[in-house]
Amino acid sequence: MDLQPALNPVISQVTDRIRRRSLPLRSAYLGRVDRMAARTRGADRMGCANVAHAFAALPRDDKFRVVAERAPNLAIVTAYNDMLSAHQPYELFPAQIRDEARRRGATAQVAGGVPAMCDGVTQGQPGMELSLFSRDAIAMGTAIALSHDVFDAALLLGVCDKIVPGLLIGALHFGHLPCVFVPAGPMSTGISNTEKSKVREKYAQGLVGRAELLDSESAAYHGPGTCTFYGTANSNQMLLEAMGLHVPGAAFIHPHDGLREALTREAVGTALSLLPGPGFMPIGRLVDERVIVNAMIALLATGGSTNHLIHWVAVARAAGIGIDWSDFAELSAVVPLLARVYPNGSADVNQFQAAGGPGFVLRELLQNGLLHADVATVASGGLRRYGSVPVLDAGALSWRELPAVPIDDSVVRTTAVPFSASGGLRLLTGNLGRSVIKVSAVPDDSHVIQAPARVFHQQDDLHRAFEAGELDHDVVVVVRFQGPNANGMPELHKLTPPLAVLQGRGLRVALVTDGRMSGASGKVPAAIHVSPEALSGGPLARVRDGDLIRLDAVAGTLDALVDAQTWASREPAVLDPAQADDNGHGLGRELFAGLRRNASSAEEGAVSWL
Repeated sequence: MDLQPALNPVISQVTDRIRRRSLPLRSAYLGRVDRMAARTRGADRMGCANVAHAFAALPRDDKFRVVAERAPNLAIVTAYNDMLSAHQPYELFPAQIRDEARRRGATAQVAGGVPAMCDGVTQGQPGMELSLFSRDAIAMGTAIALSHDVFDAALLLGVCDKIVPGLLIGALHFGHLPCVFVPAGPMSTGISNTEKSKVREKYAQGLVGRAELLDSESAAYHGPGTCTFYGTANSNQMLLEAMGLHVPGAAFIHPHDGLREALTREAVGTALSLLPGPGFMPIGRLVDERVIVNAMIALLATGGSTNHLIHWVAVARAAGIGIDWSDFAELSAVVPLLARVYPNGSADVNQFQAAGGPGFVLRELLQNGLLHADVATVASGGLRRYGSVPVLDAGALSWRELPAVPIDDSVVRTTAVPFSASGGLRLLTGNLGRSVIKVSAVPDDSHVIQAPARVFHQQDDLHRAFEAGELDHDVVVVVRFQGPNANGMPELHKLTPPLAVLQGRGLRVALVTDGRMSGASGKVPAAIHVSPEALSGGPLARVRDGDLIRLDAVAGTLDALVDAQTWASREPAVLDPAQADDNGHGLGRELFAGLRRNASSAEEGAVSWL
């Protein structure tokens, strides 16, 4: 038997600090979990009218099984819709799950559906201002589904950006239930991400028209499954593998692959294996501080989405665990970058999977003391199981070991020869506040940018300035009033093409904002999530056009190089009333006013439910 290597001391220290910090919250949370788990099962505890309503629509045999035979009843919480390519395959999953549950002597019901919006559709549009808080709406929708309280375990069907964090937050508020996440897989590869980006940049310069751009985008996003770049959705899947919440290796199997249905059916058996008894493992017990740290490490080791510096803070808080960006920064210093997947490289997630995928990365981290190995997972055998890949042989599901060396070392590497000795994320601090930057895709010569500021309060104003030629010089573009309280913190991915064009002309360019960038944020250095945000009187509101801004991802600093007396004497800028009104109304945005008003800061997870 291989001996488990000693855990890296920095990872151990960060985990211990998180444990101590979280002790009061976590203890109270686990007390609630244990009290709920100790209750009599729902069908025996509830009144007859409650039970009759719960199972009225079940087929007679299922009704007899769950009531008279006291068979386990599984909840299905689904984010199915056919607007999201990644979620379209879920249309068929409930039937497969119900059939497999019956085969195994159990029952299953779709407990509820949760909303799932496509950020690709709303990117740069007013609807994007609903995006971040759709996460909390999904968490509430999950709670509504599970509030029927007649379930023994839950299967959670979701893939994309806010959907997985929302489902996970909701599930953790039902921490007494065993839960298994059921992915749907990526779409097949379309045109290369490099070619897609080139067409976008040409369009931003007016070199190609709308027809050419639409042809390019349609060749990239062309069928069922997750978008194939390594953005927030696919980062979600990596993190769930690292947390042991999937059937091992389920993340990146295509929807149309026969292996996908086998993995979905296996999820039913996995959930049933976690029910009360010797193997009882509710999600609230499974997701402890070690599992949260493992997720953080997996994000860093793969150069994943910056959105998770917000989402996983909120996920951890739902389990009574407190983490912050300093924890991420300390881990990043010792976690090597082991994957290059677009936008951090040219490969897409299908090439990542073919090269070994999550299994290769997790095995490397485990074998080198860079993950907590002694954690619970939904699969028997623990986290080591997640270092192999599933295969279907003559209709039977099994797992095989991966080669010891990378199949393609341009996509994945061992810890001995990583792409970088440290992770892809940095914490920046200075007189502009605290922010984060994703450096895994940024060229080394752009890690430090010092240039005059040009300040904007809206994305469209930046585009107009670009088109007018007003940004044809070294510049740090400041886009403020984009935080959670201001307008729901939309992604600003629409800014990437014009800034990339300026960078491509040899100019020194950077973005500083209290908003978010997409999980696809790329080669332009971007200090994002600046906290406190401008609307809350944060220092970003003191910046003026022409101020010299220094973004230094090497030293970890973000400063306005303005003398202290002048800086202190400045009145913070305020949001124009017309813009504030526009941000808050139309396309349902007024319904989210309470969430915006009550949200915590980005570093605190932009949580609206505390």
